[in-house]
Amino acid sequence: MRKGGESIPDEEWERFLREAEAGSPGAPEEPSARARTVARRLREEPAAPEGWRNHRPAPRRKGKGWYAVGLVVAAGLLVVAVDPGRVADWLGGGGGGSAPLAAESQRPSQPPTTGAAERLPTSKEPFRGSPAVSWDDGTAGIHLPAARATGWMDKERVAQTLDRTRDFLAASNLDPGVLRGERPSKAIALINPHQQDVQDYLTTAFRTPSRKNDPLLLFSRFATTKVRPAGNVVRTRGRITFREGRRGAVEVTADVTYVYPVVRTAAGSDEVARTIVRRETVMSWDDPAKVITEQGTFSPISYKSDTTNGGCDNLTGYFAPEFSAERAVKGSGDGPEVDPYDRSTSLDARIRETDEAECGTATRS
Repeated sequence: MRKGGESIPDEEWERFLREAEAGSPGAPEEPSARARTVARRLREEPAAPEGWRNHRPAPRRKGKGWYAVGLVVAAGLLVVAVDPGRVADWLGGGGGGSAPLAAESQRPSQPPTTGAAERLPTSKEPFRGSPAVSWDDGTAGIHLPAARATGWMDKERVAQTLDRTRDFLAASNLDPGVLRGERPSKAIALINPHQQDVQDYLTTAFRTPSRKNDPLLLFSRFATTKVRPAGNVVRTRGRITFREGRRGAVEVTADVTYVYPVVRTAAGSDEVARTIVRRETVMSWDDPAKVITEQGTFSPISYKSDTTNGGCDNLTGYFAPEFSAERAVKGSGDGPEVDPYDRSTSLDARIRETDEAECGTATRS
């Protein structure tokens, strides 16, 4: 998906599969060709229909706002600035006051209501003044659908696969060690080790993060030398869906928004800032009889993310949230306005809306 050997065009891949099936029925094939071809298509395709694969990263300039807008390699990475004029617990339990919402089983028809935006968050109420005040904690905010027999899996195995998918989301975006910047070993163990391009990306991203190999595309991490959690809650809102994919695989899509409240690590700091990350991850749980894989692992097909207050032109491998003093100096973004809590539009649509923008402006934090 990100890095590795030469990619195979879809037409050649389909022809290869047909010939392989004809000459060697049932022989397992190399996984996730689609994932590996995306990066090359992003570089080489001429004008093409709308869709996240056709988006090109906008040039980034320093000093133009908090967060650049763009698609990074095979993943949509949309990052926006918080307008300082509008912005008036990591892992479970507390920090709210409003009744929880019903689980999100389908895309909502409109953004959440604004509420008391003038109420600033505190270390005791880190979600105050935002829609996340009524969201659930951790994995409780991620809706799982009812399992049914799909592709090569029976109902029971599909249910196990959905649970493993949620395990991956927890291990990559909610695990306290990972949030402190540790290597996400549990999450990586769920990724097909035979998908070499993704394994190369994972190796490089944590050793020498860069625009192409950025661990923040899949994992949420903060530098504890700069910020620490405000309380012990991460609020979430989202859902998991599934369908039959290629070659009988079970293709699972997770669309989840995570809200991370933090304060500066420096002694005496109590101002709360929030980093808001919406991720859409599509994963293929392949039939080992048809694809080279390991039992209980998946092959990533695509991953996209939309981040507010994570740092502009940030290549450190850690989110770099900013506080009111930095916002006052740097100002807001110069791109279109974005509501980071709005889940009524797809990430594809948001990326298209901000296609030419360099920095968007978040309407709330």
